[in-house]
Amino acid sequence: MRLFTALAFITSILAAQPLAAITKTPDEISGDTTRSVTASGKKTEWYQRISLKGYVQLRYNRLLETNSELKCEQCDKSWGGTGGFSLRRVRLVFFGQINPRVYIYIQPDFASAIQDNSNIGQIRDAYFDIGIDKKNEYRLRFGQSKIPFGFENMQSSQNRLPLDRNDGLNSAINNERDMGVTFYWAPSKIRERFARLVNSGLKGSGYYGVFAFGLFNGQNANKSELNNSPHVVSRLSYPFELNNGQIIESGIQAYSGRYVVSSVDQGIAGENNFEYRDQRAALSFVLYPQPLGIQAEYNIGTGPQFNSQTNSIQQRHLEGGYVLASWFFRAGSQRVMPFIRYQYYKGGKKFESDARSYMVKDIDAGIEWQPFDNFELVTSYTISDRKTGDALKPVNSQQGNLLRIQAQVNF
Repeated sequence: MRLFTALAFITSILAAQPLAAITKTPDEISGDTTRSVTASGKKTEWYQRISLKGYVQLRYNRLLETNSELKCEQCDKSWGGTGGFSLRRVRLVFFGQINPRVYIYIQPDFASAIQDNSNIGQIRDAYFDIGIDKKNEYRLRFGQSKIPFGFENMQSSQNRLPLDRNDGLNSAINNERDMGVTFYWAPSKIRERFARLVNSGLKGSGYYGVFAFGLFNGQNANKSELNNSPHVVSRLSYPFELNNGQIIESGIQAYSGRYVVSSVDQGIAGENNFEYRDQRAALSFVLYPQPLGIQAEYNIGTGPQFNSQTNSIQQRHLEGGYVLASWFFRAGSQRVMPFIRYQYYKGGKKFESDARSYMVKDIDAGIEWQPFDNFELVTSYTISDRKTGDALKPVNSQQGNLLRIQAQVNF
């Protein structure tokens, strides 16, 4: 019954909105790698069709810092406190079309943090795509992968301009990933367009299909399911190419399920088994930077949230999003992209302690400089106003500014 209720919820949302368009997956376009013979006609073995790529990010967040108590648990754990230099991501990706109908993608990260321990290896993605047709325009994805909800959520951190994803949509799914099965469809022409948007440096999201529909656990990546009640997600997206070569991508997406809050302090009241409705819908719009870019998303929904007045976790309304402006230009062979983003979020974060409540108003202004293909440097000045509440700190209001720097190598 819950599954049918979730399906009805998504159907009603999609029907109520104009189906204009939404937002390399594989963090990553595989391109046409379905041939299994070399140019000389010699057959290649499956292991000869597996490739390796990756990237490493080093950050420092403490320059011009005005408030060491200002932190962002979901974003970058080296914010504030006693944080210093940190490895934000150390990613290796093993991927390949090992069969004309089978694509694999495995991505561990060696910069994960668990409590006070950093640089711990953890699986981010581990999935395989099965092509339903010979062109692989229809695919089924099995395993742990990004859930198709939100453009910036699916955009690889290797390509994104701001150093952290926005709180509004990223609070939907921790680490953007979960375990499940998803159906994707996109014609070959559009798959090539998705690939071009990433490979040209225009900050695309990669291939997640024109249409997606899937089932996933709902407790987020590397977490066990706690209620045997799968979430349902659906997304419709399309990148329109205008006569002048400009590309506009817009989208609509939604998901629904039941979520169990697993991190609850003693004495906190809540629903039976701390299980709550977890439902969201979002709109996305992207004008790719040629040279001016505009990117905006907003989502609304309902989920668990801590209430300091009643010392309980309640079912509450949530909403939030962002708008980002950027400019792309070249200085010889170098790429330069200034940007500015404003974000807002009001609601709970279900995967944090006591479904911590949030009120976020942040501005990030920065510039990305890529002197050559394998290296980029980002500096970003953050003006932040964050109010949170949980059992440990029912009222925690922090404001401050800081300059952040990230060096990234791609291979």
